[in-house]
Amino acid sequence: MSTLSPSSVVSPPAAIPLGEVLPWAIFAGLMLVLAVYFVGAEEGATSIFSGSYVHEFVHDGRHLLGFPCH
Repeated sequence: MSTLSPSSVVSPPAAIPLGEVLPWAIFAGLMLVLAVYFVGAEEGATSIFSGSYVHEFVHDGRHLLGFPCH
């Protein structure tokens, strides 16, 4: 019967290259900023779309995140 030592069973975690993670991190950051804009600032003077459709669509999210709206 062979005996395994802990050092031969556990391998170190593989390193993830920054070049593979950076594009996904930038994409996720842009999506987060876009979501915060639509939930928090898409009304009034900063409105991109006319009407109140976007505001009504994200209305409950505004209250959940603490943005005042009325």
